[in-house]
Amino acid sequence: MTDRISTLRERIVAKRHQQALQTPEKQLAEAYKQLGLTPQERMVRRLEFLMAAEKPAMEADERIVFTRTIRSQPEIFAPDEWAQIRAGHYIHELGFVSNVTPNYYGLIRDGFARRRQDIEAVLQNARPEERPFLDGQLRVMQSVSSLAARYREQARRMGNEVVAAVLEQVPEQGAKTFHEALQFFRILHFTLWLEGEYHNTIGRFDRHMIGYLEQDLASGRLDEDGAFELLEEFFLSFNKDSNLYPGVQQGDNGQSMVLGGRDPQGGTVFNRLTRMCLEASRELKLIDPKINLRVDRETPLETYRLGTELTREGLGFPQYSNDDVVIPGLVALGYDPEDAIDYSVAACWEFIIPGKGMDVANIGAVSFPHIVDEAMREDLPEAVSFDAFLEQVGQRVDEVCRSIVRSCANLWFIPAPFLSLLTDGSLARRQDISLGARYNNWGLHGTGIATAIDSLAAIRQKIYEEGSLTPAELIDAVDQDFAGYEILLHQLRYESPKFGDGNETSETLAVWLLGRFADAVKDLHNERGGRIRAGTGTAMYYLWHVRDLPASPDGRRKGEPLAANYTPSLFARVPGPLSIIQSFTRPDLTRVINGGPLTLEFHDTLFRTQDSRDKVSTLVKWYIDRGGHQLQLNAVNRDVLLDARAHPEQHRQLIVRIWGWSAYFCELDEAYQDHVLRRTAYDCVG
Repeated sequence: MTDRISTLRERIVAKRHQQALQTPEKQLAEAYKQLGLTPQERMVRRLEFLMAAEKPAMEADERIVFTRTIRSQPEIFAPDEWAQIRAGHYIHELGFVSNVTPNYYGLIRDGFARRRQDIEAVLQNARPEERPFLDGQLRVMQSVSSLAARYREQARRMGNEVVAAVLEQVPEQGAKTFHEALQFFRILHFTLWLEGEYHNTIGRFDRHMIGYLEQDLASGRLDEDGAFELLEEFFLSFNKDSNLYPGVQQGDNGQSMVLGGRDPQGGTVFNRLTRMCLEASRELKLIDPKINLRVDRETPLETYRLGTELTREGLGFPQYSNDDVVIPGLVALGYDPEDAIDYSVAACWEFIIPGKGMDVANIGAVSFPHIVDEAMREDLPEAVSFDAFLEQVGQRVDEVCRSIVRSCANLWFIPAPFLSLLTDGSLARRQDISLGARYNNWGLHGTGIATAIDSLAAIRQKIYEEGSLTPAELIDAVDQDFAGYEILLHQLRYESPKFGDGNETSETLAVWLLGRFADAVKDLHNERGGRIRAGTGTAMYYLWHVRDLPASPDGRRKGEPLAANYTPSLFARVPGPLSIIQSFTRPDLTRVINGGPLTLEFHDTLFRTQDSRDKVSTLVKWYIDRGGHQLQLNAVNRDVLLDARAHPEQHRQLIVRIWGWSAYFCELDEAYQDHVLRRTAYDCVG
């Protein structure tokens, strides 16, 4: 790390850049209401207003600029207008488009000037109802160019001729150099957040940016050290204003970068820039960008070694995605093969198509423990066999999936005029991306998979195989939170089969449960013609779904959290990672391809020798070779975490993985800290 990058990093860690934050006093919603403006026009005007209000904030030694100075965006709808919109529509999260991978790279190549010409040509033959959308795209580009011009003049006043020269080229003209491409990306990313979209992911950075890098290296414009310094500053830019992005917690901002994988011609993308990105992330040790590494059976062990070197830093990434599973799974869901090959990863883990997808990959979540609980109470007393009981559970899975899809009817998003510029085909359709794109699928998380499987295994064992427990006794034990049933609690918690311990019963039930989940959504479609995708992720539901969940037949007591993602129960006694991988790769994971990684915690001492790191690398490869779909590893130390809770001022930069994102431990709510502390950290690979 050069002295300049070290200085920039120190400023960001100290949050010095936040001194420029301001809150615009002007309120917009009532004025827009009085004028009777359409939602599209309101969004155009608000972005124009915010771009004009932004103040160039930069240091003389910066080379990649644009820092948010607006603390929050004014509302565009009055409260009564929002109430009316919500009365007639389903509003997902905040109402803005989120969790998408825009096509930054096409606009970086073309520049605003060329895109403006394309829009003006279409305008000549546009119908009256199409003209406001096209005109809005022209206006938002102009507002961005105006801010870029102010940054350019500020750079000149500060004597920063390097930045001034770059801003002479971008965003109006297409990028010609690596530096220009990085700066252009920063401008686009900055603008999306300011417009209101969130969880805007970075996409396949190494695939699209390698050409600029190789060209500059070949021409002598840059040497490798200079290019790496620019890349590290680019990485730093993602940490400048991440505190302003909406999310459950600080760090939950979706700045996810995908590296490696296959290209549409079947070649391997892993290249010089891929290695540089892994090294930059390892050296900077910050939460953004969050690295996702695409791999497959042909990926050499050396690639996993590079990933493990990053894991040892305790950042919670890279997250691995298996092309051998993901691509066929997406094709089976109706994605064109060339698009499936080009998949990216959303804010956490969901698989999405860059520039072509308006998939809502987190539309809802199925709580499998709730389903098992309801079936236990209503169906178990009359079930003459375990298979009969299992069929009742399956029917409840079917109905819950149908119910979630019905509950999301009349989905509506706030228009996204600038994002539409970064979406393939929006100009041909002459409509806003919020109305839909090429892919409009919805994803359902599957919460408490291990708890449900372990509960089913316990019911099978205690009631149908041993006959040592009646349905009434089990229901009463659960209702009493196992008070007075201490021996049974111990048996269920520690002696019954657990998913991850390598037993045939649990693995067979896992195959059944995930297969039934996939079958339940197979023929479902949403109102936009999209498919419904089953997944193994949990998001925050691993805490939310236990709020009204009683104790479980697996021995989980009331209030105890579920495991995050596709992971053994928190109290499950399993031999170790090998048995977990054996069990968790038994189901056909191509069928639950909305995403959701197997998550394993390793004690940080396991990464202290090259031999042990090589074993971790081999373990990751084994999981991929066995057909695992996604994997994330965390290097943790419980003693350090406990000290951080007691002395947060000494551990401000301590990073942990939460579910699909990483965060600073000391900034987390206590419930999330508790969950991290309760996870099992393995101190060996075997």
